[in-house]
Formats: sequence, structure tokens, C-alpha cells
Amino acid sequence: MSKLRWLIPLALALGTGLASAQHHGGPGPRVDIGLHFDARYHHDHYYPATGYVARGLPTGAVFVGGRYWYHGGVWYQPWGPSFRVIVPPVGIIVPVLPSAYVSLRIGGYPYYYANGVYYQTAVAGPGYVVVAPPPGADTATPAPVAPPRPDPIIYPRNGQSPEQTEADRQACNRWATSQPSAMNDAGVFNRAVEACMDGRGYSMR
Repeated sequence: MSKLRWLIPLALALGTGLASAQHHGGPGPRVDIGLHFDARYHHDHYYPATGYVARGLPTGAVFVGGRYWYHGGVWYQPWGPSFRVIVPPVGIIVPVLPSAYVSLRIGGYPYYYANGVYYQTAVAGPGYVVVAPPPGADTATPAPVAPPRPDPIIYPRNGQSPEQTEADRQACNRWATSQPSAMNDAGVFNRAVEACMDGRGYSMR
């Protein structure tokens, strides 16, 4: 049941774009990108497949520099007026881990895994760096993971439009990454976002 509760919001988020990709009735080859189920290490989560093109970024997406955006273990790049799901390059740093991930210990070192990507705590700076799959990954045993924190509900106190709310949310995400310790601690990052949104006239629960 927990997997179904997770899948329903994602399916709604993908919405019309996914339906049109699966039921393309015009000329040309049929396109069927859909979702993929990541069962490695009993991660057991659905993700939009690499190559899927979304009309916009999901709520909560974080800009991580260059042309890269990140949300819940899924990486995006601009694709014309839309955003395409990609495999992140090794070496790129993200401020926080996905809300759902698998903790591993391979060769004596800690790793974190989600959606086919391995992360380690960044050495050169705060955050988590994307790394290549380490030797021994195939036989690694996952450690227990805490349940994911649900995304907060944003309430505009001053009647802000959905477009303004989304612009403010993205601006607060970018600002939060600049705060001390925010890129090492998801709790600090989330509190910084909430403080920023409160200052812009929003309540978050």
C-alpha cells in the first residue's frame, strides 16, 4: 500500500505528458517512456525513466548549478521549454540526499543509493557527490532507512498566484543552499527554505 500511495502522486505529476507519450496517435514511431521501478537493494521506488521530458519541474526541485536541477533522486536538464530526465555526471554535488535512499557500506566506506545513482559525502565542500558504482556494489547489503519526510504544503497568506508561489519557492531553494551547513544537513536546508518562504508571505506545514 505504501508503494501505491507514493506512485499515485507521481503518476498525477507526470500526467498528460506521460499519457501522450504512451498513446501517441500521430505519424511516426510509438514513444513509451513510462516509469521504471528501482528494486535494487530493496529500494522499491518508482521513478520517471531517463529521457522522459516533463513540461515543468516538480514542486521542490533544487537548482544545483550549470544546467542541472534535482528533485527526489531524479535529475533534470532544460530541454527546449521543458525539462528532460537525465543520468547525472559523476562529480556533481547535490545539497541534500533524496528523501528516500538506501544506506550502504562498501569497502569500508559509506555510500548512499537512489534511482541508479550512488552518492558519497563530498570532501571538497558541503553536500553529496555523485560517484561511479563502487567495486562490490553488487553484493552490498543495505542498512535500515528512516521513513521519508512528506513534502510540505505551501499556503500563500497574501493571495499569491500559483506562478508567483512557484517562483518564490525556487528562489528560496536557491537561497537555502547558500546557508551554513545547509548542504550537509537536510534539516538545516528545510528550515532555511521554510524561513525564506515565511518571509515572503507563505505558511508551510
